[in-house]
Amino acid sequence: MAFNHLPAGVHDALASLSVTPVTHSTPMAKNHRSDRSQAEQAFHPSPGAVLDRLTSGPGRSARVTHTEHLPPRAGRHARWPDGIRPEVIAAVQACGIERPWAHQAEAAGRALAGESVVVATGTASGKSLAYLVPVLSALLDGSEAPNGRGATSLYLAPTKALAADQCRSVKELAQPLGTAVRPAVYDGDTPFEEREWVRQYANHVLTNPDMLHRGILPSHPRWASFLKALKYVVIDECHTYRGVFGSHVAQVLRRLRRLCARYGSSPVFLLASATAADPAVAARRLTGLPVAEVADDASPRGELVFALWEPPLTELHGEKGAPVRRTATAETADLLTDLAVQGVRSVAFVRSRRGAELISVIAQERLAEVDRSLARRVAAYRGGYLPEERRALERALHSGELLGLASTTALELGVDIAGLDAVLIAGYPGTRASLWQQAGRAGRAGQGALAVLVARDDPLDTFLVHHPEALFDQPVESTVLDPDNPYVLAPHLCAAAAEIPLTEEDLELFGPASAELLPQLEAAKLLRRRTRAWHWTRRERAADLTDIRGGGGSPVQIVEEGTGRLLGTVDEAAAHSAVHEGAVHLHQGRTHLVRSLDLKESVALVERAEPPYSTVARDTTSVSVLSTDTEIPWGSGRLCYGSVEVTNQVVSFLRRRLITGEVLGETKLDLPPRTLRTRAVWWTVTEDQLDAARINPEILGGALHAAEHASIGLLPLFATCDRWDIGGVSVPLHPDTLLPTVFVYDGHPGGAGFAERAFHTAHAWLTATREAIASCECDAGCPSCIQSPKCGNGNEPLHKRGAVRLLSVLLRDAPGRGVPTE
Repeated sequence: MAFNHLPAGVHDALASLSVTPVTHSTPMAKNHRSDRSQAEQAFHPSPGAVLDRLTSGPGRSARVTHTEHLPPRAGRHARWPDGIRPEVIAAVQACGIERPWAHQAEAAGRALAGESVVVATGTASGKSLAYLVPVLSALLDGSEAPNGRGATSLYLAPTKALAADQCRSVKELAQPLGTAVRPAVYDGDTPFEEREWVRQYANHVLTNPDMLHRGILPSHPRWASFLKALKYVVIDECHTYRGVFGSHVAQVLRRLRRLCARYGSSPVFLLASATAADPAVAARRLTGLPVAEVADDASPRGELVFALWEPPLTELHGEKGAPVRRTATAETADLLTDLAVQGVRSVAFVRSRRGAELISVIAQERLAEVDRSLARRVAAYRGGYLPEERRALERALHSGELLGLASTTALELGVDIAGLDAVLIAGYPGTRASLWQQAGRAGRAGQGALAVLVARDDPLDTFLVHHPEALFDQPVESTVLDPDNPYVLAPHLCAAAAEIPLTEEDLELFGPASAELLPQLEAAKLLRRRTRAWHWTRRERAADLTDIRGGGGSPVQIVEEGTGRLLGTVDEAAAHSAVHEGAVHLHQGRTHLVRSLDLKESVALVERAEPPYSTVARDTTSVSVLSTDTEIPWGSGRLCYGSVEVTNQVVSFLRRRLITGEVLGETKLDLPPRTLRTRAVWWTVTEDQLDAARINPEILGGALHAAEHASIGLLPLFATCDRWDIGGVSVPLHPDTLLPTVFVYDGHPGGAGFAERAFHTAHAWLTATREAIASCECDAGCPSCIQSPKCGNGNEPLHKRGAVRLLSVLLRDAPGRGVPTE
């Protein structure tokens, strides 16, 4: 196996391993671990002892702001419900499982009864088995049908890797069942010569929403026999379907249900997630069907020690002389080094591919100073590697030959790696759901586990490490999606009409907004009504109107200047900030500099380079109010939600030193403005409120600007978004409201549901914002509270104390609420 194209650090780590095959864990292995190998039963240190050693260095103990102890939990068994085929139970028992956990039995029973169900139990709780047992029973029943191929099932995963991993597990479990169960992956990597076999003969097809949208549904006549017999649809990791992506997937599922009905089937939907709030509500919004909830986790759990870790301040200074903390990347590399020296098997989760590579290289260099053999036992893991390379890394970590991986979220979902003792999380991943997913990668063999969240120099991270109750005393976020977003719904109505002409009876399935959109689609000559149905009128494929993971528009192609090689694409909406001239672009671990961006041709030319810095685009933004849907009085001010038009222009970019984050310089750009119609939440304050807050005209702009920055930074705590999914504007006198106003808007056409969520949680959201600013130890504002990495105005003006006073008065006047003023 060749690894020559990998970065040197990864190449060295893999080349040094005598990797022996390790049997992949099946879904049953999470129930019963008696068959673990000697390597898997190796020494697992106490998580408390590991943390004690990590904090024993000079100044280390002060960096831990909180430690949460989750005690171990015993499991509760049940019996499989009647209706499960005895051959399936025997196959499960052959894996060492005599009885299921209670939640597995309940979910299987509901599925057998024809009830759609969501299993929302913890990581490593055996959710896969809960849905696989009824699926395999149905496939076994179908194999005995006198005609045709009998029942079929469809499995949807958010990533190709998860679908491939699940396919291997299903094959291992179903091996005693012979040819009655024929699983197969059908995605963009499936060779064309295999696709026809999958369509004709596979009865358990594993794919992703993208292939369902572009490949299966538009070609439904070729899938007719499969769809006609479709009994179950499994949606794994359903919490990942949120925002615009989740809204697209919701409409793809409605198209699937419509085609199934035309072919005479009505499949049961089985959903699974380790981290979902209000799982039945979220599942119903995603599928459009009533869904029962199974959330009482009956599986056993080892002890979990969860530490919150804040890197120390450095002697460096950022913008406006603000103090700068040591980066989460550097701090995590140190901790991964220490864990490897202790022999503790660990994964460090990092938000970027470059960060993963950087942490692994730093750890390797420092381990080499201790013991050269240790340096080869740490590597990076991320998207962009070949599947066999990722599997080799997984096996090496699983067996203990690798002690540590620095990984992107590519390892967050699905792949079952038992034996890990610790997880490091370099920066809050954006949602509590992702946080618990990542923490749950350790301790899956039933042993105790340590998780450490290393805070970035960021308002949200700083708030969380000093307010542990926001993490440990709150449920995971509600899944935010909006299937009625017209920018999402319109292309799916066209795709549905291209599949089978749309009738008025279909409109109820797609939601109330569909009837309003059809005349617009007719006017645009995309659809044409003939008698009782709307037909697709174009030659091109309707499914190509939208990329369900993108924001619409033609993607910008990223081309290597010297060779003409296509490296990839970037969404048109993100091109101005991601691939502007001078931007640092990362592709498969290799760094490039953007030499030019041609907006007319949608091409960015790049060349290989190794700059010692990263780049961050800066922009200016203005907002005009189109309509106000809802408003409520907050004292004499108002809290509003509605439609806005945002005009944005990228004006410059910053160069930041990789390790320290130090600003090296700013370069101006000349790019055209862009407009976006979206949804926003905004609040206004009056003269009386400004007087009460002691805000004079000289500091008003800085107080509003600081409150805007901090509120954007804290919104991901209340809505399932990243701060880069949203934007904001603050104006001392806005022409539409005629008052000082702060806007926070969704960064997607038509909205993504984030601003709506902000409106409904405004008191808690703005209270947390005020607290984050007030509790920060800086004097005049810093990246931990009110400075933003993407501010188009160079973080000027900002007034920290004015923002605290302003938010205090605003919250004091909120209906039925009150907080103390400064």
